Amino acid sequence: MITRYEGGVHTDKLSTRLLLPEEQPESWKKVLADSVTDPEELLGILNLPKTLLPGAISGDKAFSMRIPRPYIDRMIRGDQFDPLLRQVLPLGEESEEISGYSLDPLAEQSQNPTEGIIHKYQGRLLMIVSGACAINCRFCFRRHFPYGDNQLGGESWKQAIAYIRSQESIHEVILSGGDPLAATDSRLARMVDALSDIPHVKTLRIHTRLPIVIPQRVTDEMIEWFCKGRLKPVLVIHCNHANEIDDHVAQSLQKLRQAGATLLNQTVLLRGVNDNAETLADLSHTLFDAGVLPYYLHLLDRVQGAAHFDIAEEKAKVLVNELMHQCPGYLVPKLVREVAGEASKTPIPIN
Repeated sequence: MITRYEGGVHTDKLSTRLLLPEEQPESWKKVLADSVTDPEELLGILNLPKTLLPGAISGDKAFSMRIPRPYIDRMIRGDQFDPLLRQVLPLGEESEEISGYSLDPLAEQSQNPTEGIIHKYQGRLLMIVSGACAINCRFCFRRHFPYGDNQLGGESWKQAIAYIRSQESIHEVILSGGDPLAATDSRLARMVDALSDIPHVKTLRIHTRLPIVIPQRVTDEMIEWFCKGRLKPVLVIHCNHANEIDDHVAQSLQKLRQAGATLLNQTVLLRGVNDNAETLADLSHTLFDAGVLPYYLHLLDRVQGAAHFDIAEEKAKVLVNELMHQCPGYLVPKLVREVAGEASKTPIPIN
């Protein structure tokens, strides 16, 4: 039985009951195709005031809205400040240009040695597997990334593999995007087979939000290519609030863990979503109950369009200090900021 931590007491909120055949969820591709992309439809589903529509339309023009219905189902109807809604609802202020925010806050386009590869850190690199996402988070630091110039297909795919083969210091390949799990299992299996043939690559890491927003994405085929090969499987999910983890999400994560994957979580500290210690503690306990260890707590990457989510570094330090008093050390994520040009993520000292 999965339990959820609430105010010092673990409650039986999530269960691991196996689904009967007639209850099996529809395919993840069908769920993805049925995502809500019209702000007016979203407001109608959630019984929200039409006064939000002009700003939502304006924000949608700057960065299109996409929200899978299983994620919407976890939102509180009639609450325009729901923490899940706030992460994905377009707002008019996204179109404002704010000093100190840029289109490429991590300078990734200068670390793009060949199509589909971002090589910033020693010993590991990112492969941009897909430019698509299952959900368009409003704080996304790659909302302006030129995915059209980084398509891994044909010759560019061969060049990417050749580049990894030539870099013998690379021991870990990170599948990223967009969301890498937006690609099909057959395509991903071919990629992993090619990576497995490179002797110096030891670990396969995936950074994804898909098992959170569409838990049906964790298929038997995915577990086969991800967990059953030579490479050590590490899955880093992106979850910002405990309400994102329901029964179906917990079951999918447990399937991956039982198959041998190491499960970690990255959270972005967001104003109006998770900027208090109680919310962060609830998230850490809920993640752990689902078999996931908190990994990083990120300060916002200062991308144009996301300034309204930013939280001052000093407040973040206070929150982590409070979190340390509420949680055991292994449930306190590392507070970090990513600084363009640095050799790793930059830890933020909290004392």
